[in-house]
Amino acid sequence: MFDFLQGYDVLGAFWMTVKLTALSAVGSLIWGTLLAAMRVSPVPLMRGFGTVYVNIVRNIPLTVIILFTSLGLADIFGVTMGASDFKVQGFRLAVLGFVAYTAAFVCEAVRSGINTVPLGQAEAARAIGLSFSQTLRLVVLPQAFRAVIGPLANVLIALTKNTTVAAAIGVAEAAYLMKSMIENEAQTLLIGAVFALGFVVLTLPTGLILGWLGKRLAVKR
Repeated sequence: MFDFLQGYDVLGAFWMTVKLTALSAVGSLIWGTLLAAMRVSPVPLMRGFGTVYVNIVRNIPLTVIILFTSLGLADIFGVTMGASDFKVQGFRLAVLGFVAYTAAFVCEAVRSGINTVPLGQAEAARAIGLSFSQTLRLVVLPQAFRAVIGPLANVLIALTKNTTVAAAIGVAEAAYLMKSMIENEAQTLLIGAVFALGFVVLTLPTGLILGWLGKRLAVKR
C-alpha cells in the first residue's frame, strides 16, 4: 500500500521542517521579545518603531515575505547569508523570513504577558533604583513569559505549519517533497494523508506539552 514512499526521503524532509521550525522559533523569540520591549519602552522612537514594524509585518502575507528574502535580498541585493551553496542559502534566507514574520506575533504575545504584571511591581523596582532594562529583565519578563506559554505554543504550532511556504523558494522541506511526490505518483490521497499525519505528529505533542507546562508555571495572583 505504501510502496510509493520508496525512493523518497520523507523523514529527511520532515527533519528539514524541524530544523526550519527550531531555528526560526529561537530567532523569533529573541527578536519578538526585543520588539515587545520596544513597544513598552519609555523612549517614543523605540515605541514607534516597534508599533510600525508589528502592524506592517502582521498584515503582509508570509509568502510575500519569503519571496522577498529570496528574490529581493538574494537576487537583487546579493545577500547570501554567508553561504556559497544555493540550498544552504535558501534555507538561511527562509529562516530569516520566518523570523521577521513570526516575531511580530511573538511580540504581541509577550506584550500581553507584560500587561498582566501588576504596575506596582515595576514602580517598586524603579523605587529601589533599577533602570527600565533591569526592571524588564529581572522583574517583568520572567512573569510575562510564564503567563504567555499557551499563546507562544500557538505561535510555535502556526510556525511549524507555515514552514510549508519555504517550498516556494525551493527549500526541500515536507511540502516541497509532497508536491514532487504528487506530480510523480498516482496516490494523491495517500500522499496527502501521510504528510498530514506527519504534521500532526510534529504539532500535537508540542501543543500538549506546552499547554501542560503553561498550567504548571502559571503565575498565581
